[in-house]
Amino acid sequence: MSDTTNKRIAKNTLLLYVRLAFATIVSLYTSRVVLLALGVDDFGIYGVVGGIITLFTFVNGSMAGATSRFLTYELGLGNTNQLRDTFATAFLLHCAIALVIVLVAETVGLWFLTHKLVIPPERMDAAMVLYQLSIFATVLSITQVPYNASIISHEKMHVYAYTEILCSVLKLGIAYSLASCPGDKLVVYGLLMFSLPIISTVIYRTYCRRHFAECKLRFVWNQSILKPMLNFSGWDVYGNLSIVARTQGVNMLLNLFFGPAMNAAASIATRVQLAIISFSINVLTASRPQIIKQYAQGNHAGMVSLLRNTLRLNFFLLQVACVPLLLEMDFVLDVWLNDVPANAVAFCKLTLLFCIFACMSSVIISGVHATGHIKRPSIINGTLYLSVVPVSYFLYKNGAAPWVAYLFNALAAFVGMLSNAYTLRIHVPQFSLRTLVVKDFLSCMAVFGVGYAVGYALHENMEEGWVRFLLVCAATSILSTGVSYVALFPASLREKIILSIRKLLRIGN
Repeated sequence: MSDTTNKRIAKNTLLLYVRLAFATIVSLYTSRVVLLALGVDDFGIYGVVGGIITLFTFVNGSMAGATSRFLTYELGLGNTNQLRDTFATAFLLHCAIALVIVLVAETVGLWFLTHKLVIPPERMDAAMVLYQLSIFATVLSITQVPYNASIISHEKMHVYAYTEILCSVLKLGIAYSLASCPGDKLVVYGLLMFSLPIISTVIYRTYCRRHFAECKLRFVWNQSILKPMLNFSGWDVYGNLSIVARTQGVNMLLNLFFGPAMNAAASIATRVQLAIISFSINVLTASRPQIIKQYAQGNHAGMVSLLRNTLRLNFFLLQVACVPLLLEMDFVLDVWLNDVPANAVAFCKLTLLFCIFACMSSVIISGVHATGHIKRPSIINGTLYLSVVPVSYFLYKNGAAPWVAYLFNALAAFVGMLSNAYTLRIHVPQFSLRTLVVKDFLSCMAVFGVGYAVGYALHENMEEGWVRFLLVCAATSILSTGVSYVALFPASLREKIILSIRKLLRIGN
């Protein structure tokens, strides 16, 4: 790849991390404020009611992946007319998906809300308002997919950075106002949060229509585009259905077996998962368009090289965040939430293990998506993830602890990661499974083990508090960075790091 491409990836990654840093700080603070303002039960209701709608959006998730892949592929080929037709066809298809999901949500979903979920009778009216707001927000999200895919395909990540920072500021204002607002705080919170997707939708669509020619709406229903897109997404539907069913199914099981208070712990774990995955996935978000474009242009060796570098960088950033959190989760949640829901610590620790395997798997699957051959990984991964729900139900039925579902979830992600690597090897001969396991995965685990061992020694020999937390973070981060530089980063990446440092030093002088 050219230096221009590398610089673009680096710039986009940096922009995404600036956005993420600001959004994460705001999210952590607002979670505590909202939990205190709403209380454990209402906080759990807010999480589980929105989860019902998410359960019906698995088709949209599949189409989002297909839309992004095909738009990026056409950009890689430089086919402008095909790009325009692809966007127009995708937009109409997402409108149809939104209509179907509204119909299902207002029938099956409404019945499940009123007859199956464990919600106190006096809070059912508030839950109903939240449910309808969730439906409207989902419609916006579904029809927004082609626009977001265009932004990613064109690698204009600064749009995300600025928009998300704005939404984070607004979210902070909502959290501040919640404590003093009159009326039902749960309903007010839902109404105010619903305004955020409206604002982001207006910004994204306005930008896309002004800067990308393909985003000017036209009525195009191109069968030659629709067929491969549906074929791609059709195989992906099962995988996405399984992921959503696993996530929301476990949430429903926790509600049925342990009540809404356990959903509050699950909501905390979900927020930790989103924050950690967002923290590590930015490298992939910036690199994925180039992975697909390199494959479209026939540069398979370049695609594999970029994919391996992305995997290593992704893991490095992920373990810098996960190692201290695994060791200090009790302290972090106590400081963050003050009133920590039962089982939240166990949920969060097991969620971190899931994040490690899931993020590595996401990098590998991006290469599989570039090839378009997703039948095998969708079936295997989908079955693994879907199995979490019936296994958890059986274990809960026999008196198992609430955290067993999260443990099985992490194991399913690990097996799925290995399966994805084997699939990529089948379709891209330049990709070596042995190299991935020996030089990439084992190197990553060695870096993780060294950092965890040092952090554990500090954790066990110091009293809990800010001093121990900061020392664990500093020691594990510094040591992991040094070990990663020597054992994890390839020579080409080490050279670029040295050159960047030298440039900074010259600027300082």
